[in-house]
Amino acid sequence: MRNPAKLEVAHERLSVVQGDVLDAEAVESTVAGAEAVLSLFGHVKGSPRGLQTEGTELIVAAMQRHGVKRLVTLSGGGLRAPQDRPKLADRLIRLLLRLLSGHVLTDAEGHLEILQRSGLDWTVVRGPMLSEDPGKGRYRVGWVGVNASTRISRDDLADFILTQVDDDTFLRQMPFVSD
Repeated sequence: MRNPAKLEVAHERLSVVQGDVLDAEAVESTVAGAEAVLSLFGHVKGSPRGLQTEGTELIVAAMQRHGVKRLVTLSGGGLRAPQDRPKLADRLIRLLLRLLSGHVLTDAEGHLEILQRSGLDWTVVRGPMLSEDPGKGRYRVGWVGVNASTRISRDDLADFILTQVDDDTFLRQMPFVSD
Protein backbone atom coordinates (compact mmCIF):
# COMPACT_ATOMS: atom_id res chain seq x y z
CA MET A 1 0.00 0.00 0.00
CA ARG A 2 1.03 3.59 -0.52
CA ASN A 3 -0.22 4.37 2.99
CA PRO A 4 -0.85 1.37 5.29
CA ALA A 5 -2.36 3.67 7.94
CA LYS A 6 -5.44 4.01 5.71
CA LEU A 7 -6.24 0.29 5.94
CA GLU A 8 -8.96 -0.31 8.50
CA VAL A 9 -8.85 -4.12 8.37
CA ALA A 10 -6.62 -6.42 10.37
CA HIS A 11 -6.35 -10.20 10.17
CA GLU A 12 -3.66 -12.68 11.19
CA ARG A 13 -3.38 -13.91 7.58
CA LEU A 14 -3.12 -10.42 6.09
CA SER A 15 0.30 -8.87 5.61
CA VAL A 16 0.38 -5.17 4.78
CA VAL A 17 3.50 -3.90 3.06
CA GLN A 18 4.18 -0.29 2.18
CA GLY A 19 5.68 -0.07 -1.25
CA ASP A 20 5.59 0.98 -4.86
CA VAL A 21 4.25 -1.35 -7.53
CA LEU A 22 6.88 0.02 -9.92
CA ASP A 23 9.73 -1.05 -7.61
CA ALA A 24 10.71 -4.50 -8.93
CA GLU A 25 12.49 -5.51 -5.71
CA ALA A 26 9.51 -4.52 -3.55
CA VAL A 27 7.12 -6.45 -5.81
CA GLU A 28 9.42 -9.48 -5.81
CA SER A 29 9.68 -9.61 -2.02
CA THR A 30 5.94 -9.08 -1.60
CA VAL A 31 4.99 -11.89 -4.00
CA ALA A 32 7.53 -14.37 -2.57
CA GLY A 33 5.65 -16.88 -0.42
CA ALA A 34 2.18 -15.71 -1.44
CA GLU A 35 -0.60 -18.12 -2.35
CA ALA A 36 -2.47 -15.53 -4.42
CA VAL A 37 -2.11 -11.88 -5.40
CA LEU A 38 -4.81 -9.21 -5.18
CA SER A 39 -3.69 -6.31 -7.34
CA LEU A 40 -5.88 -3.32 -6.55
CA PHE A 41 -3.72 -0.35 -7.48
CA GLY A 42 -4.69 2.33 -9.93
CA HIS A 43 -4.08 5.84 -11.11
CA VAL A 44 -4.02 8.76 -8.72
CA LYS A 45 -3.03 12.33 -9.46
CA GLY A 46 0.54 12.36 -10.74
CA SER A 47 0.74 8.64 -11.56
CA PRO A 48 2.87 7.57 -14.51
CA ARG A 49 0.78 7.04 -17.64
CA GLY A 50 1.67 3.34 -17.86
CA LEU A 51 1.28 2.58 -14.15
CA GLN A 52 -1.13 -0.35 -14.43
CA THR A 53 0.62 -1.94 -17.40
CA GLU A 54 4.12 -1.62 -15.94
CA GLY A 55 3.03 -2.66 -12.45
CA THR A 56 1.19 -5.68 -13.84
CA GLU A 57 4.28 -6.70 -15.81
CA LEU A 58 6.34 -6.69 -12.61
CA ILE A 59 3.70 -8.57 -10.63
CA VAL A 60 3.24 -11.24 -13.32
CA ALA A 61 7.00 -11.76 -13.67
CA ALA A 62 7.39 -12.15 -9.89
CA MET A 63 4.43 -14.54 -9.74
CA GLN A 64 5.89 -16.68 -12.51
CA ARG A 65 9.29 -16.82 -10.77
CA HIS A 66 7.68 -17.85 -7.46
CA GLY A 67 5.09 -20.27 -8.88
CA VAL A 68 2.08 -18.21 -7.74
CA LYS A 69 -0.85 -18.86 -10.10
CA ARG A 70 -3.88 -16.89 -8.81
CA LEU A 71 -4.18 -13.17 -9.57
CA VAL A 72 -7.23 -10.97 -9.04
CA THR A 73 -7.02 -7.41 -10.36
CA LEU A 74 -9.36 -4.43 -10.33
CA SER A 75 -10.41 -2.19 -13.19
CA GLY A 76 -13.34 -0.05 -14.24
CA GLY A 77 -16.28 -0.70 -16.50
CA GLY A 78 -14.56 1.14 -19.35
CA LEU A 79 -12.46 -1.96 -19.96
CA ARG A 80 -14.60 -4.06 -22.28
CA ALA A 81 -15.34 -7.80 -22.03
CA PRO A 82 -16.77 -9.92 -24.86
CA GLN A 83 -19.92 -10.59 -22.80
CA ASP A 84 -20.70 -6.86 -22.37
CA ARG A 85 -23.82 -5.44 -23.99
CA PRO A 86 -23.32 -1.71 -23.36
CA LYS A 87 -26.36 0.51 -23.44
CA LEU A 88 -26.28 4.10 -24.69
CA ALA A 89 -25.35 5.43 -21.23
CA ASP A 90 -22.48 2.93 -21.01
CA ARG A 91 -21.20 4.01 -24.42
CA LEU A 92 -21.35 7.68 -23.41
CA ILE A 93 -19.44 7.01 -20.19
CA ARG A 94 -16.74 5.15 -22.13
CA LEU A 95 -16.52 7.97 -24.68
CA LEU A 96 -16.12 10.53 -21.88
CA LEU A 97 -13.47 8.37 -20.23
CA ARG A 98 -11.61 8.08 -23.53
CA LEU A 99 -11.81 11.86 -24.09
CA LEU A 100 -11.00 13.02 -20.55
CA SER A 101 -8.47 10.40 -19.45
CA GLY A 102 -7.80 8.11 -22.38
CA HIS A 103 -4.40 7.18 -21.00
CA VAL A 104 -6.10 5.46 -18.04
CA LEU A 105 -8.23 3.32 -20.35
CA THR A 106 -5.25 2.57 -22.61
CA ASP A 107 -3.28 1.55 -19.52
CA ALA A 108 -6.10 -0.75 -18.34
CA GLU A 109 -6.13 -2.38 -21.78
CA GLY A 110 -2.34 -2.85 -21.57
CA HIS A 111 -2.68 -4.55 -18.19
CA LEU A 112 -5.29 -6.90 -19.66
CA GLU A 113 -3.00 -7.84 -22.57
CA ILE A 114 -0.27 -8.82 -20.10
CA LEU A 115 -2.71 -10.98 -18.14
CA GLN A 116 -3.96 -12.70 -21.29
CA ARG A 117 -0.39 -13.68 -22.23
CA SER A 118 0.66 -14.64 -18.69
CA GLY A 119 -0.62 -18.21 -18.36
CA LEU A 120 -1.84 -17.28 -14.86
CA ASP A 121 -5.28 -17.90 -13.36
CA TRP A 122 -6.42 -14.28 -13.48
CA THR A 123 -9.71 -12.50 -12.96
CA VAL A 124 -10.22 -8.80 -13.64
CA VAL A 125 -12.99 -7.49 -11.40
CA ARG A 126 -14.67 -4.43 -12.89
CA GLY A 127 -16.86 -2.05 -11.02
CA PRO A 128 -18.86 1.15 -11.50
CA MET A 129 -18.66 4.28 -9.34
CA LEU A 130 -17.65 3.39 -5.79
CA SER A 131 -19.61 4.64 -2.79
CA GLU A 132 -18.70 4.97 0.87
CA ASP A 133 -22.08 3.50 1.85
CA PRO A 134 -21.97 0.48 4.18
CA GLY A 135 -21.99 -2.82 2.35
CA LYS A 136 -25.29 -4.61 1.91
CA GLY A 137 -23.73 -8.05 1.74
CA ARG A 138 -25.33 -8.64 -1.65
CA TYR A 139 -24.51 -7.43 -5.12
CA ARG A 140 -24.98 -8.30 -8.76
CA VAL A 141 -22.31 -9.96 -10.84
CA GLY A 142 -22.79 -9.64 -14.56
CA TRP A 143 -21.50 -7.66 -17.50
CA VAL A 144 -21.69 -4.03 -18.58
CA GLY A 145 -25.26 -3.48 -19.78
CA VAL A 146 -26.37 -6.90 -18.48
CA ASN A 147 -27.59 -7.24 -14.90
CA ALA A 148 -25.65 -4.15 -13.80
CA SER A 149 -26.14 -0.82 -12.10
CA THR A 150 -24.03 2.31 -11.81
CA ARG A 151 -22.79 2.06 -8.18
CA ILE A 152 -21.38 -0.30 -5.59
CA SER A 153 -20.11 0.20 -2.07
CA ARG A 154 -16.40 -0.28 -1.47
CA ASP A 155 -17.34 -2.90 1.16
CA ASP A 156 -19.35 -5.03 -1.27
CA LEU A 157 -16.74 -4.74 -4.02
CA ALA A 158 -14.04 -5.81 -1.56
CA ASP A 159 -16.17 -8.78 -0.50
CA PHE A 160 -16.50 -9.98 -4.09
CA ILE A 161 -12.77 -9.52 -4.75
CA LEU A 162 -11.90 -11.64 -1.71
CA THR A 163 -14.27 -14.42 -2.82
CA GLN A 164 -12.38 -14.66 -6.10
CA VAL A 165 -9.23 -15.98 -4.45
CA ASP A 166 -10.86 -19.42 -4.07
CA ASP A 167 -13.60 -19.20 -6.72
CA ASP A 168 -12.75 -20.18 -10.28
CA THR A 169 -16.12 -19.21 -11.79
CA PHE A 170 -14.60 -16.17 -13.50
CA LEU A 171 -11.12 -17.47 -14.39
CA ARG A 172 -9.72 -15.46 -17.30
CA GLN A 173 -12.87 -13.31 -17.36
CA MET A 174 -13.85 -9.77 -16.37
CA PRO A 175 -17.08 -9.77 -14.35
CA PHE A 176 -18.78 -6.45 -13.60
CA VAL A 177 -19.92 -6.14 -9.99
CA SER A 178 -22.57 -3.61 -8.93
CA ASP A 179 -25.42 -2.98 -6.45
